[in-house]
Amino acid sequence: MLFDNELDRASYGPTWLKDPPLAKVVVDALHYGERELDLYRMSAYVLMSNHVHILIWPKVRMSRITKSIKGYTARECNKVLDRTGEKFWQDESFDHAVRNEEQFYRIKRYIERNPVKAGLVSDAEKWPWSSALSE
Repeated sequence: MLFDNELDRASYGPTWLKDPPLAKVVVDALHYGERELDLYRMSAYVLMSNHVHILIWPKVRMSRITKSIKGYTARECNKVLDRTGEKFWQDESFDHAVRNEEQFYRIKRYIERNPVKAGLVSDAEKWPWSSALSE
């Protein structure tokens, strides 16, 4: 949680995802991974300025999902930034198994309320880069 709080304050790492064209690349890739590649069923997501949270039901190994999303979005975002071949994402990612329905809804709320908690919007539905917008 402490690491998440630091990320939410955008006090760590580049904040490229503040740029709407880059945010759109990532959101479009998340939907593409679900709808076209059939890698997972997505239940929630949010893009913050320097990280992404997703709640998914994987249909393939997590390593394949991570490689697909990070690889594609890194290439496309780096094109927009005119920094082709540069590192875009950090190497690590964190995953957590959801153990029950109560935990699922708690995590979903946490993800979608991230921009509110960070003081970026007053209501989760007002954040344009979140699944809360479409609910």
